[in-house]
Amino acid sequence: MSTQHITPGGAAADSLREALARAKRPDQVVELRDDLAVGPLRGADELPSVRATFWQNVLGDSDIDFARELEDEAARLEALVDSDAPVVIWHGQSAANQLMLRRVAYHLRNEPQRLNEVRLSSDDLPPEARASARADSATAVGMFAPEVLLAKLADAAPISVLRIGRLALEWQEVKQVNAETRAWRDNTFKRGTFAELDALVAEHASTEWRNAARVAGELMVADVGFLVSDTIAFWRCRQAAAAGLVELSGEPDGYGSWRTLQIRATEANVKRGPARAF
Repeated sequence: MSTQHITPGGAAADSLREALARAKRPDQVVELRDDLAVGPLRGADELPSVRATFWQNVLGDSDIDFARELEDEAARLEALVDSDAPVVIWHGQSAANQLMLRRVAYHLRNEPQRLNEVRLSSDDLPPEARASARADSATAVGMFAPEVLLAKLADAAPISVLRIGRLALEWQEVKQVNAETRAWRDNTFKRGTFAELDALVAEHASTEWRNAARVAGELMVADVGFLVSDTIAFWRCRQAAAAGLVELSGEPDGYGSWRTLQIRATEANVKRGPARAF
């Protein structure tokens, strides 16, 4: 019976599939794409629409069928439970990866003998990447090249019954808290708000017009306790403008427009002075 490898979607899944192909292993890669570090979690396991509504609000007029995407993800989790195959959860040191680990542990808590993990950290990055690593050492599976994941295949190790129980309990607890954002600091989840991200957007903006994509990029690498995606960064730039913290030179109509869109802090916000998120 082939092993099922659980990983965040996108680049992480592609890298892992290539690593498995190089190892000539027929194992299956199961993608869980939802960025659990942001948005509501209460009811997420029972009602995929909770998360679908959030992402629809983030992206607005998008061609993506979020309801279908999240229903498919729920179906993949259900299929994991129904399977007898061994499971390997790949995770880095980031809020979203750690939440994914806990979510899968919760769903498979009654079959602990199936659960294994591969841990990734900044120490697993190549030397040139470590030199420019984030100050908070946050990592996600998608940051690692196929050759790194290939070398880490041998590190897959069982998760103890005691730890699975603790991970499952932590998932239930973090769902109940239901914060807007979740940071991963000192092996603990910390609650946060989108207003804290908006304050950082305003801080990185200035009285002079700046490229909005550059300001969004600065938010993405800021030490806020989780990896801010480009989707969330651009969304918070729009929301900061709606709140009067910053001004945009025009309405963004897609990712491409952010390359030319300009942003600056509003006069009232400059008078208040910069705010720190954390």
